[in-house]
Amino acid sequence: MGREDYSSERRSSTGGNLNSVFYASIYHPIQAGSIDGTDILPHDNAIYRALLCSNAGLYDPFGDPKAIGDPYCTLFVGHLSHFTTEHNLCQEMNKYGRVKNVRIVRHIVTGASRGYAFVEFESDREMRRAYKDAHHKFIDDSEIIVDYNRQRLMPGWIPRRLGGGLGGKKESGQLRFGGRERPFRAPLRQIPLDDLKRLGIPPPPEGRYMSRFQVPSPPRQERSMEDARDSSHKHDKGSKHSNRLERSPSRAHPSGRRERSVDKEDLAHRQITRGRKRHDLRSPSHDHSSDRSSMDRSRHSRKRQKSSRDRHDMRSPSLDHSSDETSTCREERRRARNARSHGYDRCSPSRNDS
Repeated sequence: MGREDYSSERRSSTGGNLNSVFYASIYHPIQAGSIDGTDILPHDNAIYRALLCSNAGLYDPFGDPKAIGDPYCTLFVGHLSHFTTEHNLCQEMNKYGRVKNVRIVRHIVTGASRGYAFVEFESDREMRRAYKDAHHKFIDDSEIIVDYNRQRLMPGWIPRRLGGGLGGKKESGQLRFGGRERPFRAPLRQIPLDDLKRLGIPPPPEGRYMSRFQVPSPPRQERSMEDARDSSHKHDKGSKHSNRLERSPSRAHPSGRRERSVDKEDLAHRQITRGRKRHDLRSPSHDHSSDRSSMDRSRHSRKRQKSSRDRHDMRSPSLDHSSDETSTCREERRRARNARSHGYDRCSPSRNDS
């Protein structure tokens, strides 16, 4: 009965799952040195040093002039090979999104790689994709780990060189918990809530533990009211467009015909937009060639007039008579006209005398 009571007590304290874990949202040196996040005393000298730096404010996470770019689009890459260059790392990270900047942290004297880097992507969506898929991948025969930029996004962060950080090796005896690689385990003992509150340590989230197979989500950037309005406006436009397609005139027909009508409308819309784009691209050249086109038109009109005159001159004489006959006919007509004019002149004085 004693074993059953103990096992039931453990299941109730851990929410019925011994593999439940949780992750740190705020960094505290004493909590980072605890496997379940409930310690109230530091257990090594490095934690004392990190606690001193945290209480005295000796570390400024935003004081590094090399830490540039958007922290919500920046990914931390650790366990890199010392032979990995910026070019190789950029090629590997381009598989998950468009890389904007790569910075491998190097020794200030020798210039050798320290084994970790920061990769900035064009958008936070691409960073999240790499955060999810690039974890435990191999680059230059070295298994890497990825995490979000805790230096600039995690409150109270203390780096490893000052006794803080996350992860570590068992041989060193300075393991740090609460990160993606070594999360906090659900506590099996009673949680000292009063002592944790006095030290400013966030208590474990009882009843809201996660599984080790779940991927913790990195922090999201808080959007302003204007960005929220713009996104809601775009969403409204998209919903109206989808409703318009659903209310097409062919909704009484079967589903196959309805899809065909929607495809035809989309095809017609694309053709119209392509025609407009082509017209916009051709319009500047049309302005420059307007004078040239007008000159060409005038030349063509002159050539047409000349050709029409030549055709008229060729068609005017009759095809049945020869050229001599036509000339004689013209002379006879001229003589007849002269005779008529002389006869009219002779008759005109007698009329005046009478």
